[in-house]
Amino acid sequence: MLWRTFSGETLKAPIKKAVEEAIVRESEKGYKLKVCIGTDSQVRGRETEFATVIVFLREKQGGFMYISHEKTKHPYSIKERMLVEVAKSIEIAFELCDLFNRYDVAMEVHADINTHPQFKSNEALREAMGYILGMGFAFKAKPEAFASSCCADRVVN
Repeated sequence: MLWRTFSGETLKAPIKKAVEEAIVRESEKGYKLKVCIGTDSQVRGRETEFATVIVFLREKQGGFMYISHEKTKHPYSIKERMLVEVAKSIEIAFELCDLFNRYDVAMEVHADINTHPQFKSNEALREAMGYILGMGFAFKAKPEAFASSCCADRVVN
């Protein structure tokens, strides 16, 4: 997986090393961090585009994010696509969770799934919530899931 900054700069280090360096750098500057991980997708014709983000929030001081972006020609139902988004977020959260524990950084997984039953994405809410909480991660869905519904959304739209 290739990762970049919001400005487009490619991360040269593997994501785990880049995240650790960011945590150390920001902590040395005196910032208390929180990390939110989310994925969004967009279907365009026969392609589905996914964007996964790692959002670093500095308490009362803004933030920054790392972005991974990929496309596939695999056709998904809406529920399947929502669960693939969640799986991508959990995969990176699981890879990084030992760093967040070591450096005492709070972490949430955000799902771009609507909590209102009239929306199609709601079909995947129970499974997504169970998947995320079952892994031991904090969970947020729309409208609180800004990492997926705002940050990652900017990459695919």
